[in-house]
Amino acid sequence: MRGPLPWRKPLPGVAAEMVEILPNSVGMNNMTTSFSRVTLLVVLMSALAVRAAEPQAPSGAAPGLQACELERTVKVSLKYLLYLPKDYAEKPAWPLLLFLHGAGERGDNLDSVKKHGPPKLIEAGQQFPFVVVAPQCPAERWWEPIELTALLDEIVEKHRIDQDRIYVTGLSMGGFGTWALAAYQPKRLAAIAPICGGGETLKVKLVAHIPAWVFHGAKDRVVLPERSEQMVAALQKLGGNAKLTIYPEAQHDSWTQTYANPELYEWLLQQRRVAVKAEGSKK
Repeated sequence: MRGPLPWRKPLPGVAAEMVEILPNSVGMNNMTTSFSRVTLLVVLMSALAVRAAEPQAPSGAAPGLQACELERTVKVSLKYLLYLPKDYAEKPAWPLLLFLHGAGERGDNLDSVKKHGPPKLIEAGQQFPFVVVAPQCPAERWWEPIELTALLDEIVEKHRIDQDRIYVTGLSMGGFGTWALAAYQPKRLAAIAPICGGGETLKVKLVAHIPAWVFHGAKDRVVLPERSEQMVAALQKLGGNAKLTIYPEAQHDSWTQTYANPELYEWLLQQRRVAVKAEGSKK
């Protein structure tokens, strides 16, 4: 009869009682003994696998607080519709209109982006005096300013864009995305036109220099009109060039009549980027 094997310490992740083989009882046959040995071997191999899978400290790393730096390339992938005016080749630079759709058009079918706004009008044959870009937000996600910034970079690099005349508009989720992008890129945009959206009033100081024409339906119960009213009031308090149009009878769809109004596009074309200091105030 044998006693416990003389292990000094249990292996990490293995309970102490599991590394012992119980003494052979009377009548224990060789098959039981072999089974116990195989069981021990499996336990040992599992413990070694656990140890091997544990994260290892980088070579030369020392304990304690250290200064580090992250350098990673983040891949951005967005499908988008692109519209170029019919006389695009005749001018050296064009204004750019970025259109952000609502939550209902998310996914991977670009035809969904044509349901509303400028893409719908272009599909119906309307001509625009802008380069129009309409990206599609992936399913179950929201507009991310860093991804939209990457899109703007690509469009500016590949096409004839007047960088002092970049405009952003969007509806519902796209209205929220418009406010968010303006706060993220306050030095880049010439004007914004968010529709039935909202933003963070704490960030309006970043965008007070950007002209804003904001739209909402008075009977909207999906996004309450107060969300737009609060943003415009905060901008006006800072002396910003902001105006608000409330449609008395409109519910959530306040975008159809907005995008059908030629005055919106005329107003956008009158706006040019304002140079600002680091804190967001005008030079």
